[in-house]
Amino acid sequence: MDSIISTFHIDWKIIIAQAVNFGIVFAVLYIFALKPLNKLMAERTEKIKKGIDDAKKSEEMLLKAAHEYEENTIKLRKLSIDTQKELKKDLEKLRAENIERIKKDEAEHIKKRAVQMEIDKKTLVESAKNEIASLATLIAKKIMEGEKK
Repeated sequence: MDSIISTFHIDWKIIIAQAVNFGIVFAVLYIFALKPLNKLMAERTEKIKKGIDDAKKSEEMLLKAAHEYEENTIKLRKLSIDTQKELKKDLEKLRAENIERIKKDEAEHIKKRAVQMEIDKKTLVESAKNEIASLATLIAKKIMEGEKK
């Protein structure tokens, strides 16, 4: 066993010092890099879930509006036996307006969500870049201080 240690020039003091240094670097990286990044990812996940929930609510509103439209159409047909031709024109106009309104509202909502998501994404990326850069600088300073000692 001693021949292997002397052949490979194994110094237990250096190995233990390296293990301690590794532990310190690992702990610093975990505290100052991994925890903040996990927090940012959790916040972003929550924002994405909120966006999905908003989209589902919009879809439900669209289905509700379409259902209400169908109910109105049936009622109007029952009431309009005598004036069917005139009411058909009014009905087509109402249908077009409802669909246009729904499309307009949905398009505006989608545009707003897309813009907000892009802003959130840019902010998150910029924040992460700044955080990583500051952490890298801090780690480099700590390493340089450690080498000077």
